[in-house]
Amino acid sequence: MRIRKILLAVLAVTGLGAASLSIAVAAVPPPTQGTLDRHNITGTYVSGLSSGGFMANQLHVAYSGLFQGAGIFSAGAYDCAQNSLSTALNACMDTLTPRQTPAQLEQLTRNRAAAGSVDPVQNLSGDPVWLFHGTGDNTIDPAVNNDLATYYRDFGAKVAYNNTTPAGHAWVSPIGPNSCGSTSSPYVNKCGNADPVREMLAHLFGEVKPAASTVTGKLVQFDQGGYTPGGNPGSISMGREGFAYVPRACDTGPCRLMVALHGCYQYFGLVQNALMDKGYLNEYADTNNMIVLYPQATTMAGNPRGCWDWWGYQSAQYPLKSGPQMTAVVNMARALGGGGAGQPTSTSQPTSTTAPTSTTPPPGYTEVVTAAAYQHYVARRITYSQYVTLGGRHGYNTAFPLYKCGSGWTDRQDCTPI
Repeated sequence: MRIRKILLAVLAVTGLGAASLSIAVAAVPPPTQGTLDRHNITGTYVSGLSSGGFMANQLHVAYSGLFQGAGIFSAGAYDCAQNSLSTALNACMDTLTPRQTPAQLEQLTRNRAAAGSVDPVQNLSGDPVWLFHGTGDNTIDPAVNNDLATYYRDFGAKVAYNNTTPAGHAWVSPIGPNSCGSTSSPYVNKCGNADPVREMLAHLFGEVKPAASTVTGKLVQFDQGGYTPGGNPGSISMGREGFAYVPRACDTGPCRLMVALHGCYQYFGLVQNALMDKGYLNEYADTNNMIVLYPQATTMAGNPRGCWDWWGYQSAQYPLKSGPQMTAVVNMARALGGGGAGQPTSTSQPTSTTAPTSTTPPPGYTEVVTAAAYQHYVARRITYSQYVTLGGRHGYNTAFPLYKCGSGWTDRQDCTPI
């Protein structure tokens, strides 16, 4: 049985496993082309399944100043994989080889926080965290999921852990198209009258109103390139299209934001809107004033299943604030108003977008460099927070000038600080 599990895991990650694509007829609203407009966001949360669960944990840990809680279906502790596919397969999905203990990963997190590559660990204390692992889940070993619970508890998070439902490896929803014990596409299961989505939201928010019987909001389809470092989503294994479900109430009033991350073999390019339609988040979004952001990964060399990067297939910085996928998702959340740093409502550009033609700079600054926000950030002219501010102001992939004033840089010719 162990050998069979190893073989199945290897086939899955290398993309040789077959996936059934029997998907229920969609009832989610047809997508409308648009942009991520800023809203009055009162709290930002993240959730995910499997690779999306690992990614949700990475986002919560690295950006604990932004995310106030997490709901995770079937995943392990922060950076369990240690930038290794072999470790991911044999230690963080199965338990055939030794893995870092929760205590070791906790110390790793503290070290990274001290270096500034993730937010302070103190932010995790008191955060609500909801975890799920089905008793029929043979993809992620229970011990690995238990490590995630220990990791969070040791940092003082308020953990609720559902590990008694007889579910396979899947997101579980009252309207899921698959049987409870199934581990097959589109990885959304129904387990009788169980409603883990309600459990999750009630734990994260403190209370939750009953789900709507029919969704009435809008599904916005947007170009992820505008939020991706470098402007090319495919280069970091993300799809061109992303989605956000926006209830009517959120157009005019305060709302929470939930970032929902799909698992492997669950991205839009393969299963279309299966998770958005059957995951049961939108129904609760309508009655609980909650926007749901659905970022999308896709396939690339080393990632044939369209997983989120939790073992380093795309970047060694995958679990850090500087990780490309992490940066892209946070840019989307901030554009919607998460953390109070969304894009400004005005779309007008600065009156000057090129450096002065004179070779002698006017008084106030000593150098001018024109580049896109990400290029300025990589060149260390600006901090990450300034990158977010300037990207929102000018567009993340639009070149604009920075002026060197003393030892720092600004986008204002009069040397006004960013």
